[in-house]
Amino acid sequence: MKKIVFTLAFIALSFGAAVAQRVAYVDSEYILKHIPEYVSAQKQLDDLSTNWQQEVDKQYGEIERLYQAYQNDQALLNEDMRRRREDEIVNKEKQVKEFQRQKFGFEGDLYKERMRLVKPVQDKVAKAIQDVAGAQGLDLILDKGSEVTFLYANPTLDKSNDIITKLGYKANPSLAN
Repeated sequence: MKKIVFTLAFIALSFGAAVAQRVAYVDSEYILKHIPEYVSAQKQLDDLSTNWQQEVDKQYGEIERLYQAYQNDQALLNEDMRRRREDEIVNKEKQVKEFQRQKFGFEGDLYKERMRLVKPVQDKVAKAIQDVAGAQGLDLILDKGSEVTFLYANPTLDKSNDIITKLGYKANPSLAN
């Protein structure tokens, strides 16, 4: 999506001789570092992810223990007992994979929590960007962070601190990339 926006911006800039456009950019990562709610949300998400990963690791450890016990006892087990132990191991593996999918999968619990915690902050930032663009008469604002690559960016076009101020926070240049 950002590549499409960047491409459209480039095309629009190419026709800039005919129509002058005012362009600026922001660094969304830099802006988000200044928002305590976002920093707190990221910490919560990291903690949640770490806890769930520890649970996954613990369950895989249990599966490994069951498998080792099975390997050690295999010669002593009859066919029915072997099949039951194998089924137990396979079922535990399925349970762990299902747990992983529920927690980390597409639209899993981690995704839902991220949307619950981070989306309101992102919406607030987007609104602030729109307000600054309108107030400063900007036609286009690009995001310096993530996928868009700037070969050169004039620092006077960087409106990140304006967005932070608009959100009611104080910019801290030491957090800049």
